[in-house]
Amino acid sequence: MTMSDPPPVLDVRTPAEFSHGHVPGAMNMPLFSNEERVLVGTTYKQVGREAAILQGFDLTGAKWAGFIRQALDIAPHKKIAVHCWRGGMRSAAIAWALDLYGFEVYLIENGYKAYRRWVQRQFEATRNLRVIGGMTGSGKTRLLQALQAKGEQMIDLEDLAQHQGSAYGSLNSRIQPSQEQFENNLAEELYRLDDSRRVWVEDESMAIGRCLVPRFFWDQMQAAVLFDLQVSEDRRVCALVQEYGQLDKEFLVSCTLRISKRLGTERAKHAIAAIRRDDMVEFIRQVLVYYDKLYRKGLDNRPGRCIFRVRLKNGNN
Repeated sequence: MTMSDPPPVLDVRTPAEFSHGHVPGAMNMPLFSNEERVLVGTTYKQVGREAAILQGFDLTGAKWAGFIRQALDIAPHKKIAVHCWRGGMRSAAIAWALDLYGFEVYLIENGYKAYRRWVQRQFEATRNLRVIGGMTGSGKTRLLQALQAKGEQMIDLEDLAQHQGSAYGSLNSRIQPSQEQFENNLAEELYRLDDSRRVWVEDESMAIGRCLVPRFFWDQMQAAVLFDLQVSEDRRVCALVQEYGQLDKEFLVSCTLRISKRLGTERAKHAIAAIRRDDMVEFIRQVLVYYDKLYRKGLDNRPGRCIFRVRLKNGNN
């Protein structure tokens, strides 16, 4: 469906389905609750389609006026798009009721299942990527934002994943989307890009917290030109103390314990002791040994060896 002023999208799947993944910006108006959908699905399999339809109407009989009022709140001009999982009975039932009331209804063909196929196609496209690398604390995200302010195209994977990528990356406050929702959000960002122009991204592991960068897109990142920011350790420590130094100490300790084997027992012990005595500079220096080593290993393993080292002369990137 193509139009200059697209209508609101109404997702009539269950709350659980919607939470797992949905079209960005869509509103959830479930025809069935999570439990009701299980009942109807069981009836469909064990008895048949007609019995399931009757049971569905029994379950929703008192809800129809509420559906229409909710749709009016979402689309007061009475123009709306509707979908379920694969364009089946749920979306057809809601579309029928809204059409009867006078809505201009667009039924999305093949539903959310077709949308997910579209999402996967976005990752298969070849893009003109440029990657900003650098050791932890080099200011990669700030540089991405500065490039965007200058009119460059960029994708902020950490923002989409709601995670900074390290063991401490949730910042004790961020809640990550599901893997499916991360993919949906990323696909929407990619779709808006001008493919004739370059796109800047930050060098990332495939895993950003619990979210995985889609394989084909990550492979393109690995093969792309990388600009490796050269920033002194002192400046990096200062930046990281500002970012992480105010976080809850028990959060920092628990994160450090989770990576204690990778840090090494003695280094983890020193890092935790530094947290306890509020010596954030020493804490950062201890964990940077591990993260710097990890970054250098990642550079060595890049299949694309086109790396430009960029030495930054001041703190403004």
